[in-house]
Amino acid sequence: MTSMTDPHQGQFRLSMLFNDTRYRSLTYQAIAAILLALAIWYLANNLVQNLRTAGLNISFDFLRDSAGYDINQRLIEYDSQSTHARAAIVGILNTLLVSFLACITATIFGVIAGVLRLSNNWLVSKLMSVYVEIFRNIPVLIWIIIIFTIMTAVMPAPRAFRGDTPEATMLLDMFAFTNRGVYIPGPYFTAPLFASAFLNWVLVLAVLAGSLFATRRMARWATGVQEQTGVRPTTWYFTLAMWIVPVGLLLMVMGLAWEIPALKGFNFKGGIKIGGALIALWFALSIYTGAFIAENVRAGIQAISKGQTEAAGALGLRPRRTMNLVVLPQALRVIIPPLISHYLNITKNSSLAIAVGYADVTATLGGITLNQTGRAIECVLLLMAFYLTISLLISVGMNFYNKSVKLEER
Repeated sequence: MTSMTDPHQGQFRLSMLFNDTRYRSLTYQAIAAILLALAIWYLANNLVQNLRTAGLNISFDFLRDSAGYDINQRLIEYDSQSTHARAAIVGILNTLLVSFLACITATIFGVIAGVLRLSNNWLVSKLMSVYVEIFRNIPVLIWIIIIFTIMTAVMPAPRAFRGDTPEATMLLDMFAFTNRGVYIPGPYFTAPLFASAFLNWVLVLAVLAGSLFATRRMARWATGVQEQTGVRPTTWYFTLAMWIVPVGLLLMVMGLAWEIPALKGFNFKGGIKIGGALIALWFALSIYTGAFIAENVRAGIQAISKGQTEAAGALGLRPRRTMNLVVLPQALRVIIPPLISHYLNITKNSSLAIAVGYADVTATLGGITLNQTGRAIECVLLLMAFYLTISLLISVGMNFYNKSVKLEER
């Protein structure tokens, strides 16, 4: 009598790692991981041996030494006697500042240009097409230099604001536009709750975050009522109050005041200075990346079936309301994935700031600090860690938002 045996049963043999489909893929992955680990170990060991032969070693003690150089644009207190670590933090904050501002304005430019490219107005559509084709096909470094050159050549010098009949005047006696930058009123607190100004502003941001949470909860409640009754309750005045009243009361308690810039000596003093290098980098990154975002927005809108627009029109919705309520919410699932890459590119392209003298982290840690200390490996490793961390955080945040707006099947 012949017995039938199951080929998947029996004793395990080493040959099954390559011949059995259940183990083959895992085997190849394990071999690849081992080879990669060996390659990394070899390169790291080779680096350490070469440094030891040259009498060098990897050390980050230089971060505690005095930097010895000044930084014009800074968000925290800093002087030439501060450490290299603090100079790196100033550069990191400057990088985050210009990246954050550029991401916001690039999104605004991109959405507006992308929507207007599909306008029925021939002139508007062609103008947006010209904008997209010109700005995305010229390197961003050239735009940075062009804008910075225009600012320094066209804007008046601070001395033009001096005298009984000055050549230039401040806008509303509060804003000064010069070839060194733009000076605007700066907020401060006359009765702060904390000794540190940073903690006071953190408290303000925390109140705004609470307002955001409260308005989102109200929006969910209104949506629930609409689903049950078919009528959405009016909540805009409650939403407005949630945004204004809490933060307004907090600012009143802390005594919010404004410091107006004034011409003293050879330059303006007081208020907030937005340097020309920051403006040039910010605006160049915005208009350059905005051209790419515009194409993503256009593609996302065109990916929505025309039947959606026709149905909205049949219900009596105007074209603007149709775009805001029907088309764009559905187009987000097509727009957001490439938008993540554009935000990452803005953050990495901000390293071109050194071309106009803006002190970002590449200019401080990867430039002056590296040249003064000679610690090239340490500085480059820190730079790589910073950009990798920021890129991963942006990816995680945007992917989380992408999941929150994608269509869910029942």
